[in-house]
Amino acid sequence: MKTYKKNSKLTAYNNWGYAFVAPFVIVFLIFSVYPVLRTLYLSFTDLKVMGDPHFIGLDNYIRVVTDKFFWKALWNTVRIWTVNIVLQLGLAFLLMMVFSDIKYKMAGLPVFRVLYYLPNLIAATSVAFLFKTLLDWRYGTFNILLNYVFKLFGAHYSPIDWLGSNATAGNTIAVIQSWMWFGNSFIMLMAGVQGISKDYFEAAAIDGAGRWTIFGKITLPLIKPIMMYVAITSLIGGLQMFDLPFLMSETSSASYGSVQTVMMYLYKFGFTSGTVQTGYASAIAYVLFLIILSVSILQIKVFNRKEK
Repeated sequence: MKTYKKNSKLTAYNNWGYAFVAPFVIVFLIFSVYPVLRTLYLSFTDLKVMGDPHFIGLDNYIRVVTDKFFWKALWNTVRIWTVNIVLQLGLAFLLMMVFSDIKYKMAGLPVFRVLYYLPNLIAATSVAFLFKTLLDWRYGTFNILLNYVFKLFGAHYSPIDWLGSNATAGNTIAVIQSWMWFGNSFIMLMAGVQGISKDYFEAAAIDGAGRWTIFGKITLPLIKPIMMYVAITSLIGGLQMFDLPFLMSETSSASYGSVQTVMMYLYKFGFTSGTVQTGYASAIAYVLFLIILSVSILQIKVFNRKEK
Protein backbone atom coordinates (compact mmCIF):
# COMPACT_ATOMS: atom_id res chain seq x y z
CA MET A 1 0.00 0.00 0.00
CA LYS A 2 2.86 2.31 0.80
CA THR A 3 4.50 1.58 -2.55
CA TYR A 4 1.25 2.44 -4.31
CA LYS A 5 1.13 5.86 -2.67
CA LYS A 6 4.70 6.56 -3.75
CA ASN A 7 3.88 5.60 -7.32
CA SER A 8 0.77 7.76 -7.29
CA LYS A 9 2.79 10.72 -6.11
CA LEU A 10 5.41 10.11 -8.79
CA THR A 11 2.66 9.86 -11.42
CA ALA A 12 1.23 13.19 -10.25
CA TYR A 13 4.66 14.80 -10.60
CA ASN A 14 4.99 13.33 -14.09
CA ASN A 15 1.59 14.68 -15.09
CA TRP A 16 2.58 18.17 -13.98
CA GLY A 17 5.79 17.81 -16.00
CA TYR A 18 3.85 16.83 -19.10
CA ALA A 19 1.52 19.79 -18.58
CA PHE A 20 4.45 22.23 -18.48
CA VAL A 21 6.14 20.65 -21.50
CA ALA A 22 2.96 20.37 -23.58
CA PRO A 23 2.82 24.03 -24.82
CA PHE A 24 6.33 23.83 -26.26
CA VAL A 25 5.71 20.41 -27.82
CA ILE A 26 2.46 21.61 -29.43
CA VAL A 27 4.08 24.76 -30.84
CA PHE A 28 7.09 22.77 -32.03
CA LEU A 29 4.89 20.23 -33.82
CA ILE A 30 2.74 22.90 -35.48
CA PHE A 31 5.42 25.38 -36.52
CA SER A 32 8.48 23.12 -37.02
CA VAL A 33 7.61 19.49 -37.65
CA TYR A 34 4.45 20.01 -39.71
CA PRO A 35 6.05 22.54 -42.16
CA VAL A 36 8.98 20.17 -42.73
CA LEU A 37 6.73 17.21 -43.48
CA ARG A 38 4.35 19.35 -45.55
CA THR A 39 7.25 20.65 -47.64
CA LEU A 40 8.45 17.09 -48.20
CA TYR A 41 5.01 16.09 -49.44
CA LEU A 42 4.69 19.14 -51.71
CA SER A 43 8.08 18.41 -53.26
CA PHE A 44 6.47 15.37 -54.91
CA THR A 45 3.54 17.37 -56.31
CA ASP A 46 2.90 19.87 -59.10
CA LEU A 47 1.36 22.54 -56.85
CA LYS A 48 1.72 26.07 -58.24
CA VAL A 49 -0.12 28.61 -56.09
CA MET A 50 -3.70 27.52 -55.57
CA GLY A 51 -5.62 24.33 -56.17
CA ASP A 52 -5.14 20.73 -55.24
CA PRO A 53 -1.62 19.28 -55.49
CA HIS A 54 -1.20 16.25 -57.73
CA PHE A 55 1.45 13.61 -57.07
CA ILE A 56 4.13 13.56 -59.81
CA GLY A 57 6.80 11.40 -58.18
CA LEU A 58 10.43 12.47 -58.58
CA ASP A 59 9.81 14.88 -61.47
CA ASN A 60 10.64 17.97 -59.40
CA TYR A 61 13.88 16.43 -58.13
CA ILE A 62 14.92 15.41 -61.63
CA ARG A 63 14.20 18.95 -62.76
CA VAL A 64 16.37 20.38 -59.97
CA VAL A 65 19.28 18.08 -60.77
CA THR A 66 19.12 18.99 -64.47
CA ASP A 67 18.48 22.72 -63.91
CA LYS A 68 21.62 24.63 -64.93
CA PHE A 69 20.37 27.77 -63.18
CA PHE A 70 20.12 25.88 -59.88
CA TRP A 71 23.75 24.74 -60.21
CA LYS A 72 24.78 28.27 -61.16
CA ALA A 73 23.09 29.57 -58.01
CA LEU A 74 24.79 26.84 -55.96
CA TRP A 75 28.17 27.79 -57.44
CA ASN A 76 27.54 31.45 -56.58
CA THR A 77 26.67 30.43 -53.02
CA VAL A 78 29.80 28.29 -52.61
CA ARG A 79 32.05 30.95 -54.16
CA ILE A 80 30.76 33.73 -51.91
CA TRP A 81 30.84 31.47 -48.85
CA THR A 82 34.44 30.36 -49.57
CA VAL A 83 35.78 33.93 -49.69
CA ASN A 84 33.73 34.78 -46.62
CA ILE A 85 34.88 31.79 -44.54
CA VAL A 86 38.57 32.23 -45.43
CA LEU A 87 38.53 35.88 -44.32
CA GLN A 88 36.23 35.27 -41.37
CA LEU A 89 38.08 32.32 -39.83
CA GLY A 90 41.47 33.72 -40.81
CA LEU A 91 40.86 36.92 -38.86
CA ALA A 92 39.22 35.03 -35.98
CA PHE A 93 42.22 32.67 -35.72
CA LEU A 94 44.68 35.56 -35.85
CA LEU A 95 42.89 37.38 -33.03
CA MET A 96 42.61 34.16 -31.03
CA MET A 97 46.36 33.60 -31.32
CA VAL A 98 47.09 37.16 -30.20
CA PHE A 99 44.76 37.11 -27.21
CA SER A 100 45.71 33.58 -26.09
CA ASP A 101 49.49 34.05 -26.29
CA ILE A 102 50.83 33.32 -22.82
CA LYS A 103 53.98 35.38 -23.37
CA TYR A 104 52.19 38.54 -24.48
CA LYS A 105 49.00 38.64 -22.49
CA MET A 106 46.57 41.17 -23.96
CA ALA A 107 44.54 43.27 -21.56
CA GLY A 108 40.94 44.31 -22.09
CA LEU A 109 39.70 41.10 -23.73
CA PRO A 110 36.04 41.66 -22.66
CA VAL A 111 36.06 45.11 -24.31
CA PHE A 112 37.49 43.76 -27.54
CA ARG A 113 35.01 40.89 -27.56
CA VAL A 114 32.13 43.36 -27.38
CA LEU A 115 33.60 45.53 -30.14
CA TYR A 116 34.25 42.58 -32.44
CA TYR A 117 30.77 41.16 -31.87
CA LEU A 118 28.92 44.44 -32.49
CA PRO A 119 28.63 44.02 -36.31
CA ASN A 120 26.81 40.74 -35.71
CA LEU A 121 24.13 42.61 -33.75
CA ILE A 122 23.32 45.02 -36.57
CA ALA A 123 20.31 44.03 -38.65
CA ALA A 124 21.11 42.83 -42.18
CA THR A 125 18.84 45.50 -43.63
CA SER A 126 20.86 48.23 -41.91
CA VAL A 127 24.16 46.70 -43.05
CA ALA A 128 22.90 46.44 -46.63
CA PHE A 129 21.71 50.05 -46.66
CA LEU A 130 24.96 51.28 -45.12
CA PHE A 131 27.25 49.55 -47.60
CA LYS A 132 25.06 50.26 -50.62
CA THR A 133 25.45 53.93 -49.70
CA LEU A 134 29.20 53.69 -49.07
CA LEU A 135 29.89 51.68 -52.24
CA ASP A 136 27.71 53.59 -54.68
CA TRP A 137 29.80 53.93 -57.82
CA ARG A 138 28.87 57.60 -58.37
CA TYR A 139 28.48 59.18 -54.93
CA GLY A 140 29.72 56.48 -52.55
CA THR A 141 32.12 57.54 -49.81
CA PHE A 142 34.49 54.67 -50.57
CA ASN A 143 34.92 55.62 -54.22
CA ILE A 144 35.34 59.29 -53.30
CA LEU A 145 38.05 58.35 -50.77
CA LEU A 146 39.90 56.17 -53.28
CA ASN A 147 39.71 58.95 -55.86
CA TYR A 148 41.24 61.37 -53.34
CA VAL A 149 44.07 58.93 -52.51
CA PHE A 150 44.84 58.39 -56.20
CA LYS A 151 44.94 62.15 -56.80
CA LEU A 152 47.49 62.54 -54.00
CA PHE A 153 49.82 60.29 -55.99
CA GLY A 154 48.97 61.98 -59.25
CA ALA A 155 47.10 58.98 -60.67
CA HIS A 156 43.68 58.72 -62.27
CA TYR A 157 40.95 56.68 -60.60
CA SER A 158 37.93 55.30 -62.44
CA PRO A 159 34.97 54.69 -60.08
CA ILE A 160 34.22 51.01 -59.57
CA ASP A 161 30.66 49.70 -59.47
CA TRP A 162 31.35 47.36 -56.55
CA LEU A 163 27.86 45.87 -56.43
CA GLY A 164 26.98 46.13 -60.11
CA SER A 165 29.95 44.36 -61.66
CA ASN A 166 30.25 40.58 -62.07
CA ALA A 167 33.93 40.80 -61.14
CA THR A 168 33.42 42.51 -57.77
CA ALA A 169 29.82 42.01 -56.56
CA GLY A 170 30.21 38.51 -55.07
CA ASN A 171 33.55 39.23 -53.40
CA THR A 172 32.24 42.52 -52.01
CA ILE A 173 29.28 40.77 -50.37
CA ALA A 174 31.62 38.07 -49.05
CA VAL A 175 33.91 40.64 -47.42
CA ILE A 176 30.94 42.39 -45.79
CA GLN A 177 29.66 39.08 -44.43
CA SER A 178 33.07 38.19 -43.03
CA TRP A 179 33.09 41.58 -41.27
CA MET A 180 29.68 40.79 -39.77
CA TRP A 181 30.52 37.29 -38.54
CA PHE A 182 34.22 37.15 -37.64
CA GLY A 183 33.43 38.40 -34.11
CA ASN A 184 31.10 35.47 -33.52
CA SER A 185 33.75 32.97 -34.66
CA PHE A 186 36.39 34.74 -32.54
CA ILE A 187 34.25 34.49 -29.40
CA MET A 188 33.61 30.79 -30.02
CA LEU A 189 37.30 30.04 -30.50
CA MET A 190 38.32 32.10 -27.47
CA ALA A 191 35.74 30.26 -25.37
CA GLY A 192 37.42 27.01 -26.40
CA VAL A 193 40.87 28.35 -25.52
CA GLN A 194 39.72 29.64 -22.14
CA GLY A 195 38.26 26.21 -21.38
CA ILE A 196 41.75 24.67 -21.56
CA SER A 197 43.50 24.29 -18.23
CA LYS A 198 46.33 26.79 -17.79
CA ASP A 199 48.46 24.00 -16.37
CA TYR A 200 49.11 22.71 -19.88
CA PHE A 201 50.44 26.06 -21.08
CA GLU A 202 52.51 26.69 -17.97
CA ALA A 203 54.05 23.20 -18.07
CA ALA A 204 54.92 23.60 -21.75
CA ALA A 205 56.46 27.04 -21.11
CA ILE A 206 58.55 25.64 -18.26
CA ASP A 207 59.81 22.89 -20.57
CA GLY A 208 60.94 25.57 -23.01
CA ALA A 209 58.27 25.15 -25.69
CA GLY A 210 57.83 28.14 -27.98
CA ARG A 211 54.54 29.86 -28.73
CA TRP A 212 54.15 28.06 -32.07
CA THR A 213 54.79 24.68 -30.46
CA ILE A 214 52.27 25.44 -27.73
CA PHE A 215 49.72 26.58 -30.28
CA GLY A 216 50.21 23.58 -32.58
CA LYS A 217 50.58 20.85 -29.95
CA ILE A 218 48.21 22.04 -27.21
CA THR A 219 45.80 24.74 -28.34
CA LEU A 220 44.75 23.38 -31.74
CA PRO A 221 44.14 19.75 -30.68
CA LEU A 222 42.14 20.77 -27.60
CA ILE A 223 39.87 23.23 -29.42
CA LYS A 224 39.14 20.81 -32.28
CA PRO A 225 35.48 20.31 -31.15
CA ILE A 226 34.95 24.09 -31.18
CA MET A 227 36.60 24.36 -34.59
CA MET A 228 34.29 21.62 -35.90
CA TYR A 229 31.25 23.43 -34.50
CA VAL A 230 32.29 26.75 -36.06
CA ALA A 231 33.04 25.09 -39.41
CA ILE A 232 29.71 23.22 -39.58
CA THR A 233 27.56 26.15 -38.46
CA SER A 234 29.39 28.43 -40.89
CA LEU A 235 28.73 25.95 -43.69
CA ILE A 236 25.04 25.67 -42.84
CA GLY A 237 24.66 29.44 -42.60
CA GLY A 238 26.69 29.99 -45.76
CA LEU A 239 24.66 27.61 -47.93
CA GLN A 240 21.47 29.21 -46.60
CA MET A 241 22.76 32.68 -47.45
CA PHE A 242 19.91 34.98 -48.44
CA ASP A 243 19.43 38.32 -46.68
CA LEU A 244 22.57 40.27 -47.58
CA PRO A 245 22.85 39.18 -51.26
CA PHE A 246 19.12 39.71 -51.71
CA LEU A 247 19.13 43.18 -50.15
CA MET A 248 22.33 44.38 -51.84
CA SER A 249 21.58 43.11 -55.35
CA GLU A 250 19.12 44.43 -57.90
CA THR A 251 17.33 42.25 -60.45
CA SER A 252 18.02 44.87 -63.10
CA SER A 253 21.75 44.89 -62.35
CA ALA A 254 24.20 43.11 -64.63
CA SER A 255 25.74 41.39 -61.60
CA TYR A 256 22.50 39.81 -60.35
CA GLY A 257 23.29 36.45 -61.96
CA SER A 258 26.66 36.30 -60.19
CA VAL A 259 25.24 36.88 -56.70
CA GLN A 260 22.00 34.92 -56.92
CA THR A 261 22.27 32.26 -54.22
CA VAL A 262 20.34 29.00 -53.88
CA MET A 263 17.99 30.58 -51.33
CA MET A 264 17.33 33.49 -53.68
CA TYR A 265 16.57 30.98 -56.44
CA LEU A 266 14.23 29.11 -54.08
CA TYR A 267 12.58 32.41 -53.11
CA LYS A 268 11.95 33.13 -56.78
CA PHE A 269 9.86 29.98 -57.22
CA GLY A 270 8.36 29.98 -53.75
CA PHE A 271 7.24 33.57 -53.27
CA THR A 272 7.82 35.80 -56.32
CA SER A 273 4.58 36.70 -58.05
CA GLY A 274 4.30 35.27 -61.56
CA THR A 275 6.88 32.50 -61.07
CA VAL A 276 5.48 30.70 -58.01
CA GLN A 277 5.89 26.93 -58.26
CA THR A 278 5.51 25.66 -54.72
CA GLY A 279 6.24 22.03 -55.55
CA TYR A 280 9.46 22.86 -57.36
CA ALA A 281 10.56 25.28 -54.61
CA SER A 282 9.98 22.52 -52.04
CA ALA A 283 12.17 20.15 -54.06
CA ILE A 284 14.94 22.80 -54.19
CA ALA A 285 14.73 23.11 -50.40
CA TYR A 286 15.19 19.38 -49.88
CA VAL A 287 18.01 19.08 -52.41
CA LEU A 288 19.80 21.88 -50.54
CA PHE A 289 19.11 20.05 -47.27
CA LEU A 290 20.70 16.87 -48.65
CA ILE A 291 23.74 18.82 -49.86
CA ILE A 292 24.20 20.48 -46.45
CA LEU A 293 23.74 17.13 -44.67
CA SER A 294 26.29 15.37 -46.89
CA VAL A 295 28.96 18.06 -46.56
CA SER A 296 28.37 18.33 -42.78
CA ILE A 297 28.88 14.58 -42.36
CA LEU A 298 32.05 14.83 -44.44
CA GLN A 299 33.31 17.66 -42.22
CA ILE A 300 32.62 15.64 -39.08
CA LYS A 301 34.55 12.68 -40.47
CA VAL A 302 37.48 14.93 -41.39
CA PHE A 303 37.64 16.47 -37.91
CA ASN A 304 37.23 13.12 -36.14
CA ARG A 305 39.69 11.13 -38.20
CA LYS A 306 42.38 9.42 -36.14
CA GLU A 307 45.90 10.77 -36.42
CA LYS A 308 48.62 8.30 -37.26
